[in-house]
Amino acid sequence: MKLFYADASPYARKARVTVAEKGLDAEIDFVSCNPFDEAASLHAANPLSKVPTLLLDDGAVLYDSPVICEYLDSLAPTPRLYPASGEARWIALRRQALADGVLDAAFAVVVEGRRAEGERSPSWVARWTTAIEHGLDAIEGEVDALPAAIDIAQIGFGAALGYLDLRLPDLAWRARRPRAAAWFSAFAERPSMVATRPAG
Repeated sequence: MKLFYADASPYARKARVTVAEKGLDAEIDFVSCNPFDEAASLHAANPLSKVPTLLLDDGAVLYDSPVICEYLDSLAPTPRLYPASGEARWIALRRQALADGVLDAAFAVVVEGRRAEGERSPSWVARWTTAIEHGLDAIEGEVDALPAAIDIAQIGFGAALGYLDLRLPDLAWRARRPRAAAWFSAFAERPSMVATRPAG
């Protein structure tokens, strides 16, 4: 299998952490690319030219981090990152969606900041920043209830909080969220998180 990724992409980081946590490193060829450069190999695999993209051995392709992560979870029995059914599954999926929502808003702020000054929309930046803050408040209320064993929600929270540190440090998200800050400080030292820490 081939996993197309960008070093700083938090969505791709979710997939890479999942690979590491599932012990699948030997089965994956990692292909670093810049999706903004319209990399030919990425575009051939994914019409959206987005990372992560997973090219399977039979030529089939999966894209979007929730789909890829759940597929990877299906390849090895332990650790189980997605509960199979019931309330635990819906809670994990909701938390994953919360993390992805924070990422979506943060990525939008970052991309908007790269536009020419006259093309930026302060009102949209304010809207997305508010969504980030509300999402962080929700994460603050969730971390004490996370399961002891790693799951997809923790991977999502880790990717989201790490991306904020990388791209939006001025948000100073830890200031009002001591539980999330303490949780992330510990989670960020997992080998899978250290190995996928973006260079910058």
